[in-house]
Amino acid sequence: MGDNEVMFPCMNRDMVGRRLVVTGAARGIGEKVARLAAARGARLAVIGLEPDRLRSLVDDLGPTASWREADVRDAAAVRSAIDDCAQVMGGIDAVVANAGVAAYGTVRQTAEASFERVLDINLNGVFRTLKYATPHLEQSRGHVMVVASALSFMPLAGMASYAASKTGVEMLTLAYRQEVAHLGITVGLVHPSWIDTDIVRGADADLPSFQRLRSRLPYPGNVTTSVDEAAAAIVDGLVRRRSRVYVPRAVIVANWAKAALNSPLAWPWTRRFAAKAVPALESEVEALGRNDQLVPGTDDRHA
Repeated sequence: MGDNEVMFPCMNRDMVGRRLVVTGAARGIGEKVARLAAARGARLAVIGLEPDRLRSLVDDLGPTASWREADVRDAAAVRSAIDDCAQVMGGIDAVVANAGVAAYGTVRQTAEASFERVLDINLNGVFRTLKYATPHLEQSRGHVMVVASALSFMPLAGMASYAASKTGVEMLTLAYRQEVAHLGITVGLVHPSWIDTDIVRGADADLPSFQRLRSRLPYPGNVTTSVDEAAAAIVDGLVRRRSRVYVPRAVIVANWAKAALNSPLAWPWTRRFAAKAVPALESEVEALGRNDQLVPGTDDRHA
């Protein structure tokens, strides 16, 4: 057993025979989804940009698993990786589009290149994944799960590039769902809040004000969920072909209440909250000197 392998006792085998592709699988949510789906019987093909970690993951998953290196910003690489995965597995039954990153800073201090990189990876990367997976999913009448965010409908100061990308992912996925329904493809969205991954841990470590900001948000914005719980919700969503997955489940309230959260009635509270949080956050980002970089642990490659 590899150093990172997780044992799942008394595991359901409800994904036996399912051929699954996971992007952004080198660590975090993607890695845990791959491990759990394999434990439940799925055959895995994982895509990312950390070959050593991907190779180690596949060694743990067993002889039927495979990996491909691809940057979701590169259309030709994405297409080739997905086609190769389909060829090796004899088709694709499901896809988890998970690759994503976050960056430091508010709009006025974030470097243009950093903002554009987040949008290209998080939004355009999902577009490329969906586009090139569609022919294979049509053949299997398969299911795709796209990892969006609670910030798809709940803006937060200091997270503008990430929120913009994930809101775009929400609309892209909903439009795609309509476009492929007649092909027999079903489509789901995943909306995690704060998950205990490298992204959140890196931001908390570098920016104490970010950690304080999160702690002052209303529930469930003030809690961090384990990556194992997030992975279990996603895999259950794959098995049941769910259209929405919320992690934790209370995030559903933010979706229902998004009009109220962004209304003039809520603005006085939001303005006071931001006025306390933003100056400290900006000061810490400036002190780090990383307004042109991604959050550590998300170096263009993985969620």
